Amino acid sequence: MGRAFVYVILGGGVAAGYAALEFTKRGVSHGELCIISEEPVAPYERPALSKGFLLPESPARLPSFHTCVGANEERLNPKWYKEHGIELVLGTRVKSADVRRKTLLTATGETISYKILIIATGARALKLEEFGVSGSEAENVCYLRDLADANSLVKVMQSCAGGNAVVIGGGYIGMECTASLVINKINVTMVFPEAHCMARLFTPKIASYYEDYYQSKGVKFIKGTVLSSFEFDSSGKVTAVNLRDGSRLPADMVLVGIGIRPNTSLFEGQLTLEKGGIKVNGKLQTSNNSVYAVGDVAAFPVKLFGETRRLEHVDSARKSAKHAVAAILEPEKTGGTKEEYEAIANATRLQPAVEDLAEVGRQGLNFALTVSKRPLPTPPIEVSRSSLVVEKPVYAWHATAGVVLAASVAGFAYWYGRRRRRW
Repeated sequence: MGRAFVYVILGGGVAAGYAALEFTKRGVSHGELCIISEEPVAPYERPALSKGFLLPESPARLPSFHTCVGANEERLNPKWYKEHGIELVLGTRVKSADVRRKTLLTATGETISYKILIIATGARALKLEEFGVSGSEAENVCYLRDLADANSLVKVMQSCAGGNAVVIGGGYIGMECTASLVINKINVTMVFPEAHCMARLFTPKIASYYEDYYQSKGVKFIKGTVLSSFEFDSSGKVTAVNLRDGSRLPADMVLVGIGIRPNTSLFEGQLTLEKGGIKVNGKLQTSNNSVYAVGDVAAFPVKLFGETRRLEHVDSARKSAKHAVAAILEPEKTGGTKEEYEAIANATRLQPAVEDLAEVGRQGLNFALTVSKRPLPTPPIEVSRSSLVVEKPVYAWHATAGVVLAASVAGFAYWYGRRRRRW
């Protein structure tokens, strides 16, 4: 027994919700679209899990943060999907995929077939065991990737008020969860091997600003070392964290945020993989022309830099989902010519002054085509070492991402301060 759909979205995260909304805007018929998700709830805005969901008072809960409220659009609750004829297959794991036959086999034995598949499987949190450390199964060791993780984290936090938390990892999840732990009156020590927090994106100076602010709220930092082992009590709970440098930290709970890995296993050997993800073209189409990939799992071309990239950011999930649907339903209107790509690259290098953003929006690509015809400016003979000018385009990409994330963390801290007056 099985079911057949024209379009199937595999994965129920942020990208799935935004893709569904885009499908409806473009006139998808009732019964044509299906979303398959391992989670038991309709797609939601994952960033809420490390922010409002962890507040000690008036925390965010579903249905308040279903997609697509993160982009100030409709809130797509289960009723919305039903009204638009979109099938939600929730709490369902797909155990195998056959892209040649265009079928997916669920863990319950059902076969779901499609004409077009959008892979929105996202990524999973890396576990300590992948680095040779055991203990992830302890009830007071927490990760944060989905709603189940968030519920577990809240339960542990509530039992640890006034206690000690050790946060393993100095990235985005570590920084945001540390803020939430402090608001919940838990003492926090962050441990990471890098020289400063957010090392992949922040300069030392930017990182120092945030570390100083966190330290002013009582957060302690231990840098340049990693977790080596846990100590447990008779019930199996972690009581202390041992570090490679010989330090021992008492712990009532541990939060682990050491990175993610894209969920590509279903398609290994069937689709081309690159940069740890599924390789796509400018239309987000994979090496099989009936399959598209979006969000964290997609490795897409960045022609400005002549490279393939993956971007682990919610904005990428939202926009790539919309772009993929547009490419599927109106393929003649997506993509671009060599001249258009060169125009965008030239406009980016020229960095023209803009007085009216609305006018740029109205002109769209024509703005880039016009600007790109201007001659490139003569580069300065001397550039101060303190300048933000960088020698290789790849660093410009990182710098931009760093500024975006810095603004996000700053906005997060400001919002918390306004909301609670204690952070």
